[in-house]
Amino acid sequence: MVVKLAKVFGVTVDYLIGEGENASYDKETVNRINNIQKMDERTKSVLFNVIDTYIQNFKTKKAFAK
Repeated sequence: MVVKLAKVFGVTVDYLIGEGENASYDKETVNRINNIQKMDERTKSVLFNVIDTYIQNFKTKKAFAK
């Protein structure tokens, strides 16, 4: 039943019951992760390179802000 509810709401079971690694993600983040999972490997690779660049920029700015 929990799995069916999660599918209806478009979230993971972890998110629905508030447990596990994915429980803290908001629904928008969960939906994006699910969409990324459906992409072909080449597209995922390009997307991850972009994301990694933004993460590195964020970490650099945070390090120099101290």
